[in-house]
Amino acid sequence: MNNNTQESKIQLEYINKCTELVKEKYEKAPAFFIQNAGCQMNSLQTDTVAGIVKRMGYTEVSREEDADVVIYNTCTVRENANLKIYGHLGHLKSIKKKNPELKIILFGCMMQEPEVIEKIHKEYSFVDLVFGTHNFHKFPELFYRSLNTEGQIIDVWKESDEIVEGMPSDRKYSFKTGVNIMFGCNNFCSYCIVQYVRGREKSREPEAIIEEIKGLVADGVTEVMLLGQNVNSYGKDFGDKDAFAKLLRRVDIIPGVERIHYMTSHPRDMSEEVIKAVAECEHICENFHLPFQAGSSEILRRMNRGYTKEKYLELVKMVRKYVPDATITTDIIVGFPGETEEDFEETLDVVRQVGFTSAYTFIYSKRSGTPAAKMESQVPLAVKKERLNRLMALQNENSLKCHEKLVGQTVEVLAEGPSKQKTVWNGRTRTGVLVLWPIEDKQYAVGQKVNVQIEAAQTWLVKGKAVD
Repeated sequence: MNNNTQESKIQLEYINKCTELVKEKYEKAPAFFIQNAGCQMNSLQTDTVAGIVKRMGYTEVSREEDADVVIYNTCTVRENANLKIYGHLGHLKSIKKKNPELKIILFGCMMQEPEVIEKIHKEYSFVDLVFGTHNFHKFPELFYRSLNTEGQIIDVWKESDEIVEGMPSDRKYSFKTGVNIMFGCNNFCSYCIVQYVRGREKSREPEAIIEEIKGLVADGVTEVMLLGQNVNSYGKDFGDKDAFAKLLRRVDIIPGVERIHYMTSHPRDMSEEVIKAVAECEHICENFHLPFQAGSSEILRRMNRGYTKEKYLELVKMVRKYVPDATITTDIIVGFPGETEEDFEETLDVVRQVGFTSAYTFIYSKRSGTPAAKMESQVPLAVKKERLNRLMALQNENSLKCHEKLVGQTVEVLAEGPSKQKTVWNGRTRTGVLVLWPIEDKQYAVGQKVNVQIEAAQTWLVKGKAVD
């Protein structure tokens, strides 16, 4: 038995121990509240923690006030995320005064920052359990300790090579989920804190990933999202630069998998082999999320992105060559230190040339602990806001144009559920476009394939009617 398998067995035993403790402690099923912040990898870990505590006998509630355990999975990409957590803790302090038995748990990226741990220890001593990203797999053991301890437990590791498989999970959707293929990041973008809190890249063994997906398929999953901070680097720590393309092809032939997505891609590491895999494999969806962040090669250099505007546009041409109908989406940062009006015009030029279907746009904000926070020539907030408005206006035009091309077409949609008003169903195309169609009299199952004829386009979505 290898070390990771042994660790999985140990943690499953702690889940059983906690289950017995919970039965002894509570007359009726206790409740937990959990809140996620941050990326899809965080969301997947939140699902795992929720699955574990449900296995222990807890039921989920929607308010902290109704819970016996409150759990926050934290993000630290922006300092505002940290401030929100401190705000939540202020609220929880008053709740815990009324309910001293309440357990409060913090984990995730924010907990990897030493100054955060010091602050929590000194100013928020009522928090019961704190752990980070590198010992996430120890949660059952740490929770067991917390159930048996009145004082605060802080257990944060600087790094770890362990990847533990086989923990329970509580999926939001029955038919789709994410699958971590790697952890950490070796890129040192000058604005980003992630590489400092997530650690160096560690790829999971391909066989473990394949077996996990097979298990998910057996449980009703048909759509998987392969997740990593930079999936294009998958397997490089094995010494195989084409490992991600090979993994995509292996996942594609797993019986029962109907849609395969992945994120996030770093343009510097995106290879022709990956693009070919998307073009040639039946189940890999024709969407490329390629964050370019800025159009100016000088700003990209200051960001330490490892490519130029010209290289990025060459990559887009390669995508269009192999997968002409693919949607391309992106992330863009406005107002990075030193960005001039000319630099910003380069960003607008990329947006015009590529015609992104959608873009996540952000105003640059200082993140303590990153090189960019110390850079000179910080752009005034008013200038950043004005540029963001211009960028969003241009991107909204692009999004509408992309969606208008679908009008008159019949597209395959996976039904995700009805609206709150029960008037329309919603789902997404293979390329990730949100589709709405009337419920009328027909009933659909969540995860069911529905052919929808598109009749109208809007900036953020398209509308149509279901057809046989």
